[in-house]
Amino acid sequence: MPAPLHVPAPEAAAQAIAAAHADLCIERGADPHAVPADGSVYAVTHAAARRLGFVPADAAVLASAWVRRAARLGLQPHDWPDDPQDFGLALHPQPFAPCPHDMGLYAVLPNADWVARMAAAGVPTLQLRFKHDDPRRIASEVQAAVRAVEGTSARLFINDHWRAALDVGAYGVHLGQEDLDTLTPDDIATLRASGLRLGISTHGYAELVRAWRLGPSYLALGAVFPTTLKAMPTAPQGVGRLRAYAHLVRAVPTVAIGGIGLAELPSVAASGVGAFAVVRAIVQAPDPEAAARALMQRWGELRADARRDHPPPTGL
Repeated sequence: MPAPLHVPAPEAAAQAIAAAHADLCIERGADPHAVPADGSVYAVTHAAARRLGFVPADAAVLASAWVRRAARLGLQPHDWPDDPQDFGLALHPQPFAPCPHDMGLYAVLPNADWVARMAAAGVPTLQLRFKHDDPRRIASEVQAAVRAVEGTSARLFINDHWRAALDVGAYGVHLGQEDLDTLTPDDIATLRASGLRLGISTHGYAELVRAWRLGPSYLALGAVFPTTLKAMPTAPQGVGRLRAYAHLVRAVPTVAIGGIGLAELPSVAASGVGAFAVVRAIVQAPDPEAAARALMQRWGELRADARRDHPPPTGL
């Protein structure tokens, strides 16, 4: 095993890394006075990550990724860990059922009536986010939502209520990080064996790594922009980080979420994600159907432009 790399000027290296990746910086939570504890790659890159505003858990994951990457490629300030092997990741041997990489507009909706309405409008991907404590009401609403998409091409995910979704044969479920905390290994095995698709919310590198290791059907990345929908555990990630996250987990379908509307679509599409989730842009629109059509049309144009500018490689 090669000896660990030693960085001869740790402070200068940390400063250079932070300066080279200023587009990833989030002022909230940043520690401009973070200094390397020593000349190791881990210490240098951890300090740089903290200066860029990565929360401690993400800074630790990034620093470990830098160590792996530097062992292969050396440490260069303008480089950035962007390969799954940098993070010790490999594809799950038994992943959850797959989703299309390009799921397009993903509407997050409060009840079954809204699900029916947006399915009829041709929205390709839907999520029922029904907040209630009564198990009977939950079961009834989930069943109604599943019935609402029958005969349409819409893919319906159920937020949180995975047992109810399993009972009525929903397309998939979407879980947050807190939901994962409540699952036992037997629960995960049941979900995997059921054929349900699984989407997982993530808010940074540590949560991405955790979610990836479950072999999910897709990963939600956010919140990208400021949102008033709910209190977020982290600051808005911005398009720079969205691009980095999407590139790292490019083998898995991705959904950008958080504060997205028509104005934000060009930068979201340029990040490489295959879908974008909206709440307010539809449910608070004066004409939700018209809003959905405008979002789908603009996304289609942007994706077509991207394919034209960066065509996939052709085999011989």
